[in-house]
Amino acid sequence: MEDHDDQSSVVPVHVVTQPSQLPSEFLEPSADRKLVIGFDCEGVDLCRNGSLCVMQARIAPTWVRLEFAFPDAVYLVDVIEGGRMLVEACKPALESSYITKVIHDCKRDSEALYYQFGIKLHRVMDTQTLNSYAMDCNDVAKGDSLYHGWTVGKAFGHPNPSVSYDEKGKVRDLLRKDPQFWTHRPMTDLMIRNAVDDVRFLLCVYHKMIEKLTQASLWHLEVRGSLYCQCFCINDDGFADWPSAPPIPDELTGQGDAPEAEILSVLQVPSGQMGRVIGRRGYFIKSIKESCNADIFIGDDNKGPPNMVFIIGPVKEVRKVEAIVRGRFMTP
Repeated sequence: MEDHDDQSSVVPVHVVTQPSQLPSEFLEPSADRKLVIGFDCEGVDLCRNGSLCVMQARIAPTWVRLEFAFPDAVYLVDVIEGGRMLVEACKPALESSYITKVIHDCKRDSEALYYQFGIKLHRVMDTQTLNSYAMDCNDVAKGDSLYHGWTVGKAFGHPNPSVSYDEKGKVRDLLRKDPQFWTHRPMTDLMIRNAVDDVRFLLCVYHKMIEKLTQASLWHLEVRGSLYCQCFCINDDGFADWPSAPPIPDELTGQGDAPEAEILSVLQVPSGQMGRVIGRRGYFIKSIKESCNADIFIGDDNKGPPNMVFIIGPVKEVRKVEAIVRGRFMTP
């Protein structure tokens, strides 16, 4: 099997301001030239109302035909310099089912792309879900995250990441002092190193874990990725304009332990009642998460959508959460 991680620590980096600087295989997705890319976004208060500043993509070919091969590299798509035209050139790739996007926590990235550029992020593998499988396989200790370079190095035998935790902390401090950090141009070496490090190991994580997953687990990853992308992107029609989540494969439906279909549900909480749903110091919402096999996300006033609870999981578990939450804010 091809070694997907031997060059993870040394890859070329390209700052992109024009579509012509991106591989044609990325700009023109094809069933004959499927890709798996590491992907992330940086911006100012990244959500529906924020500003997208940089899209990072580590792009590497996954097919054998050499005439289509191009060098493995990290592309920093500079939205500030390239503008809307550059982002729209990336839209076919970001919406394509032929390009798998490996992302850590895709919800806010997807929200920003949808509301700011009309892009419906599709075919996503979210490492937040992969992380739980890594723990099951004993590749990552409980409490660690595959997202962090140090943990990836520990789990998969990589050298240390180019950006230390101290340097990551420095960037967090700079962001607190200057929320416009990612808008400054030209990008500094510190900005570039941080942007690159966020996607540098994602393909390694994907390929290492994908070898160990069952068909049911792979389906679950695809479904969660699809529903996470939709999560904060609700409009008047709900999620009607989004691609449907992958159905349960026929090979799994006849099994005794076949997985249950998963859904995304959105509960509108009456104004002033969200505190009752969350509970003091988050106690109530934490207790729900511990007792139900579902993911629960809260829209906040700063990033939104406000007064909404988003629930993702098997149908029965989602209905259970709905009943508990409704009982909380309907109780006088």
